Amino acid sequence: MEFFFSDVKDGMRRDFNVEILMDDGVPMRADIFRPVEDGQYPVLLTYGPYAKGLHFEDGYPYMWNNMRMEYPDALAGSSNLYQSWEVPDPEKWVPDGYICLRIDSRGTGCSPGFVDPYSPRETQDLLQCIAWAAEQPWSNGKVGMSGISYYAINAWMAAAQNPPALAAICSWEGYTDFYRDGVRQGGILTTFWREWYKRQIESVQYGLGELGWKSRVTGQPASGEVTLDEADLLKNRTVLGDEVTSRVLDSEWYRERSADTTKIKVPLLSAANWGGLGLHIRGNFDGFIRAGTDQKWLEVHGGNHWAPYYTDYGTALQKKFFGHFLKGEDTGWANQPQVQLNIRHVGEKFTLRHENEWPLARTQYKKFYLSPEHMTLTENPATKGQLSYEAMGEGLTFLTDPFEQETEFTGHMAAKLFASADTTDADLFLVLRLFRPDLKEVTWVGAVDTNMPLSMGWMRCSQRKLCSTLSRMPWKPVQAHDEQQPLEPGKVYELDVEMMPTSVVVPKGYRLALSVRGKDYETANMPTPYGPFKNWAGTGYFRHGEPRDQVKEIFHNNVTLHFDEGNAPYILLPVIPE
Repeated sequence: MEFFFSDVKDGMRRDFNVEILMDDGVPMRADIFRPVEDGQYPVLLTYGPYAKGLHFEDGYPYMWNNMRMEYPDALAGSSNLYQSWEVPDPEKWVPDGYICLRIDSRGTGCSPGFVDPYSPRETQDLLQCIAWAAEQPWSNGKVGMSGISYYAINAWMAAAQNPPALAAICSWEGYTDFYRDGVRQGGILTTFWREWYKRQIESVQYGLGELGWKSRVTGQPASGEVTLDEADLLKNRTVLGDEVTSRVLDSEWYRERSADTTKIKVPLLSAANWGGLGLHIRGNFDGFIRAGTDQKWLEVHGGNHWAPYYTDYGTALQKKFFGHFLKGEDTGWANQPQVQLNIRHVGEKFTLRHENEWPLARTQYKKFYLSPEHMTLTENPATKGQLSYEAMGEGLTFLTDPFEQETEFTGHMAAKLFASADTTDADLFLVLRLFRPDLKEVTWVGAVDTNMPLSMGWMRCSQRKLCSTLSRMPWKPVQAHDEQQPLEPGKVYELDVEMMPTSVVVPKGYRLALSVRGKDYETANMPTPYGPFKNWAGTGYFRHGEPRDQVKEIFHNNVTLHFDEGNAPYILLPVIPE
C-alpha cells in the first residue's frame, strides 16, 4: 500500500499522509476522515506528537484494556480500528457530518522536522494548519479543536492567538501554564517530563520508520517512510529533560510554551478531572476563570485520564457543544449552564449538578487551624507551640474531629503556614486527605493513579513571593517564581500555599486531614500498577525529588511549624451549604 493514498472505506473518505506545507517548506502530514457525500463540513482538528498512525491499543495496551473493561460504552458503536491516543474516533464523528483531521506535529509520526514540544515553532505550525483546513473545498470554514492532554494544551495555545477560522475548542484535561501546572509545581521540579518524553515522544519520532510501530489501518510505518540512525534522530530533537531541569525560575521560555488565556475570544469548553492533581486540573480551572471570552463553559468529572472523553457522557457533551458552534444546530447548548460538576462522594460515586459560575458564589470559606497539642484541625487558633519533622520522613498530619453532619467541600483551597528550616531552603508537600471513622484512608481513582487523595499543594520556600497578578486571595495564592529568596536558617517565614481544587461530600463521622511533608505523598492503601507503571501510590508518575533539583544537602533537612494566636497556621476550605 502506498504511503500517500486516498480511498473510500468504512463509510468514510480516507486520505492518508496529506502534506500541509509550512512557511519554512517543512510538510506536516495529516490523515483526513470525512463523509462520503460531497459537501462542506466542519473540521475537528488535532495536532500533536503521539503518531496518528499508532493504534491506541498498540501504544497503550493497559489503558486500552482498562477502558474496555471499566468503560464499555467508550468503545461501543465503533469498530475501533481508527482509535488513536487522546483524539476523537472518526467512526463516532464522521457519520454526524464532521471531518476528523489528524496531524502529526513537527518531527513526530509522519511529519519531518525538529522535535520541540509546545515551542513557538509548533504553535505557528498549528495556526497554519488551522488556516489550511478552513480553505479546503470540503470544509465549511469552521474549525474546532478537541482532544485530551497534549491536544487540549495545543487548543489553549491556538485559541490564545484567535485565528479567524477557529470557531470553538474543547480542552479536555489540558494545562495552560507550562511552569506552574506542569514542570515545576510550587517551584519544585517533577520528574515526569524526562520520562514522558522518552516513553511517548522519542518512541514515535519521525525517522524511526521500519524500526517503529506500524499502522493497523495502512500497514505503513507510523513514524515516517524513512529509517534514520540514532545519531540523526538525536540531532532532530530537543533534550526536554535537560531543558526543564536547567530552567529553575519562570522565564520567557516558559511563557512561550504557555497560553495567555486572557486573550481568548473563541468559545470554549474546559473539561477538568478532580483526580488530575499532578498536571491538568489547575490549568483547566485557570483557563476557564481567566479566559477572555464570555462564551466559556466548565465541566468537571472523575475517573481516569483517558476514558471519560470517549464515553457516551463525554461524546454527547462534546457533540452538543460543537453542534452548536460548528454546525449551527439547535442542540440545546444555548441553554447550557456555564458550569457542569460531577460532585464526588465516597465509593467512586458522583452526582451531576449544574451551576451558574465558578468558583461557586455561595461558597463559605472556612479556616481549619492546625493545632500542635493534639495534632488536630480545629475552628479555633492554636496556642503557642512548635513542631518539627524530618523532610524525608512522614511529616506531620492534623485531623479534624468526626463531622457531625454530611458536609460538602467544592472549590479552591489554600493553606497558610509559619515555618522555619535548619538550611537555606525547604520544600513543602501538602496533602488533604479523608479518613473513615476507623481511620482507614479513603482514596479515589485519579487521572493516572488508583489511590489519589483529595488534594495536593506544593511550595519551594525560597520562591514564596506571591504574584499580585495571578493570585486571588485568600483562596488562590500564586507564586511569582521570578526570583529566589534563600531562607535564613531558624527564621520563621509566613507561607501561602495554593492547593488544587477539589470536590467531596464528607459523610457524617468521617474526618479530613492535612499532612505536611517534605516529599511526595504515599498512600497506605495497596498500590495498583498501571500497566508498565509500577508502584504508584497516590501521585502517579508526577513525582519529585530529582537530585539536581532537590539537592540533598539543602532539602533533606528539618522543618519546624510555628503556632501562636497571632500567627496561627490554617487550611482554608470551601464549604458549600445545603
